[in-house]
Amino acid sequence: MRLLKLWSLLLLCSIPYWACKDNPNKSETTKSQKEIQKDLVIDKDPISSSKKEEKFILTEDNAIDFFFDYHKTLKADKVKITTNLGSFTIALYDNVPYHKSNFIYLARKGYFDYTQFHRVVKNFIIQGGNSDDKKTARKRREIGRYLLPPDTRKGYKHHRGTVSMPSSEINNPHMLASPYEFFIVVTKPGSYHLDGDYTPFGRVIQGMDIVDKINNRPVDKGDWPSQNIYIEKAEVIE
Repeated sequence: MRLLKLWSLLLLCSIPYWACKDNPNKSETTKSQKEIQKDLVIDKDPISSSKKEEKFILTEDNAIDFFFDYHKTLKADKVKITTNLGSFTIALYDNVPYHKSNFIYLARKGYFDYTQFHRVVKNFIIQGGNSDDKKTARKRREIGRYLLPPDTRKGYKHHRGTVSMPSSEINNPHMLASPYEFFIVVTKPGSYHLDGDYTPFGRVIQGMDIVDKINNRPVDKGDWPSQNIYIEKAEVIE
């Protein structure tokens, strides 16, 4: 009997030891889980994540090479201009590569959208691509500052409906073209005194009545239309 009591006492003393061994405390479990999660976290490279791709901007140094290569990929040769007075379509000459490429590039970039026909000279021309809106100036900054060389020896004349590019008025003895603007000849049969000084790069093939409508709008003393004439969209016909 005494031996049985001793055995029971030993059995009771051993139960807490088993409980402690088989059930680790809560703090140790939590610590273990945190360590596992930490091991699973992938550190981000702060240099690569903060790096941003540099934005391409056209300059005097890269514009010619860029448009030379851009022209090689071009299949489109027509642009539809939609204004708040109606729309017309321009066909671009393929052998005036820099001016054609420039016009299509700007149209695809959305530059012309919501610019204006800011100069209207009765029975002579309408000129578009500019605006007094700050958004237009911002677009120009984002695309770049550059000029295009004249290309006047391809045999094109300034007939009625011809689309040509004005020259820049700033420090420009070589009559380099202002790439953001264009003008359309309205004169019948043409304004041939412009030949040799400006570069024709296309012609209106549809909607010349809209061009005439724009040319007939009232203007102020500076040839700026009394009411704004917006280019709502310039769309490349692919």
